Amino acid sequence: MEMLQAIWSTTLGTVKDVLPIAAIIFGFQFAVLRQKPANLPDILLGFAWVLIGLSLFLLGLEWCLFPLGRLMAEQLTDPAFIQSALEAGETAADVEWRDYFWVYIFAFMIGFSTTIAEPSLIAVAIKANEVSGGAIGVWGLRIAVALGVAVGISLGCYRIVVGDPIHWYIITGYAFVVLQTAVAPKMIIPLAYDSGGVTTSTVTVPLVAALGLGLSETVPGRSPLIDGFGLIAFASLFPILSVMAYALLTELRAALARKRQEKERSRA
Repeated sequence: MEMLQAIWSTTLGTVKDVLPIAAIIFGFQFAVLRQKPANLPDILLGFAWVLIGLSLFLLGLEWCLFPLGRLMAEQLTDPAFIQSALEAGETAADVEWRDYFWVYIFAFMIGFSTTIAEPSLIAVAIKANEVSGGAIGVWGLRIAVALGVAVGISLGCYRIVVGDPIHWYIITGYAFVVLQTAVAPKMIIPLAYDSGGVTTSTVTVPLVAALGLGLSETVPGRSPLIDGFGLIAFASLFPILSVMAYALLTELRAALARKRQEKERSRA
């Protein structure tokens, strides 16, 4: 009964959220353009699928991804585990490092895996490959972005554990972005900036947000309101750095390959 109630309330909320979008689209179509949309039945069917898909997605967030991220953070920082290790004769510093070490490893892996599976990133990578004529590889871009997100989320978890102010990390990160922008290939700069946005989408955000909140609730002295948020900012910043670094390395490798070819030709 509770499950059906949750499904109904979520579907009703989704309808309320989608109705303004539909009103604007159809309002412009009929009132401004004064034309009937082509394939109107298909469009209405598409809207129905959107409502069903969004409703199921929101239910999946509430029932799976949010609880999973919070549960992993709680298990990795379980006070009972720490106490049992202390009773076994380990020092507090060793226990704290080992326990939070696995938090950082989990943050890295979850950041990498969720970003690789991010539909918006896949779409951007395919389009970038098509527009660049194959110069930008689909998997190369996806891995570069995923590594950036992974490093960013791990660093964000470290910030939560130690309690540092978030703005020092973000200011420093964007200072490096400015420096990289000055030397990176012009072709990659807009794509790198967009890559920071596509990573904060349907798959990454729920798990990352839940991880940050769960970690801040279990680490002593941390506040979920102050320390629990901010991981998404790290997930948006570091892909910009990693994509421009990927472009610089690709350009450097191409330059070295050209030099080798020139040397071989001169010897011949």
